[in-house]
Amino acid sequence: MRKLSRGAYEDTKGFVRVAETLLEILILTLLYYWIWDTKYDLSYFAYKGKYVLMGVYAVLTYIFFQNSECTMFGHLSRIDLVLGQVIALFLVNFITYFQLCLIANFMLSPTPMLLLYAMEIVVAVVLVQVYAGLYHKLYAPHNMLLIYGNKRGVELKIKMDARKDKYHISGILSAEEGYEVIIREISKYDAVILNDIPAQLRNDILKFCYRYRVRTYVAPKLTDIMLRGAKNNTLFDTPLLLVKGTGLTPAQRVVKRGMDILLGAIAMIPAAPIMLIIAAAIKIEDGGPVFYKQKRMTQWGREFDILKFRSMIVDAEKYAGAVLATEEDPRITKVGKVIRAVRLDELPQLLNILKGDMSVVGPRPERRVIAEEYYKEIPEFAYRLKVKGGLTGYAQIYGKYNTSAYDKLRLDLMYIENYSLLLDVKLIILTLRILFSKDSTEGVDIAAENARKAEELIQNLEDQNDMEK
Repeated sequence: MRKLSRGAYEDTKGFVRVAETLLEILILTLLYYWIWDTKYDLSYFAYKGKYVLMGVYAVLTYIFFQNSECTMFGHLSRIDLVLGQVIALFLVNFITYFQLCLIANFMLSPTPMLLLYAMEIVVAVVLVQVYAGLYHKLYAPHNMLLIYGNKRGVELKIKMDARKDKYHISGILSAEEGYEVIIREISKYDAVILNDIPAQLRNDILKFCYRYRVRTYVAPKLTDIMLRGAKNNTLFDTPLLLVKGTGLTPAQRVVKRGMDILLGAIAMIPAAPIMLIIAAAIKIEDGGPVFYKQKRMTQWGREFDILKFRSMIVDAEKYAGAVLATEEDPRITKVGKVIRAVRLDELPQLLNILKGDMSVVGPRPERRVIAEEYYKEIPEFAYRLKVKGGLTGYAQIYGKYNTSAYDKLRLDLMYIENYSLLLDVKLIILTLRILFSKDSTEGVDIAAENARKAEELIQNLEDQNDMEK
């Protein structure tokens, strides 16, 4: 099959993805109609009421699909798409089951809904495979030029090389080459990535790419993220952006606290038996304490005792000190490996949330000794403390365990500056997906390996330039 040109790519990609999503929702809705029409005695909805039920189900499915990011065919990996759809459909069917019970005015058998869920999982797996395969046949990866300013800028190539089915960085150029050289090189590529380059040079390149419709990816600076959360001031004929830098408003803090109490209490119901099993397993393995308390920093730098299930040997930091765990850290116990892999070691933090020390969603609380090390290189790291620390958050979902401190800061600032209740709901849904994603738990040894590869790549580029000169 012939792959589309760059112009056709931009014109059709979004349309095709929307059409695929609507087709899938239609199939799922028809399955739902068949289940309640044949398995439940709701004959009094057989006339126009059936269309209402189908419409409600389709809308719910669309909302949860969008907030689970599980229709980004070709963008996310197949496993992430399937996981996202499985979780979204579980939530949709859970709500729909109780909706049908209210309509019938008694508790219905859940068996038909479980049958529906099983059929929908099969449909999801098949369609994700078909849609992702179609995407990669229709759309070739862009031929991309990475323009970097330092080693951190080159590390992005190492990360993007893991998804060569979507990204193809075929050229790398240092910002030190200057504007004229860079502009000449841009004409040879389909897209440009600007990562950690000087502000004035970045602005000049961006204006050039904007003028000539060159697809451009920009790694935002901290000030860019602050401006994204700014309010428009339209009182004058000169546009103004208002940056308050105060974090959440009083009303937002009240609503967020109310949601924390509600969700924390609800989550404790299914979590309690799981916590008892984990506690017993930890005690049986080595007889040591079940919980591990650690001082962490939350809003405005206030310290509190964060609770975790102990996943390492007793006195793990007695000799090594406060260091992040690596992929095969010998300090991690057998039970610890299991509960860390799916983040179950964090469950006791529901108690921290109910107490008010933490929020369900927010920047991950750091230890003061580690945060102070970050401050030496990145003083702005303290900006994360404008809100309470969270059990999950923007950086935990879109980053990894080994994400650099600077990238964590950028991700957390994006959350703070774009906060809304709907964003919290979306991040909570996405958290369910990353619990089963191995990539999100990569250790710091992977980050060190990426840094080493970036240094080698820079050295090779410098050697090549010296030979050409």
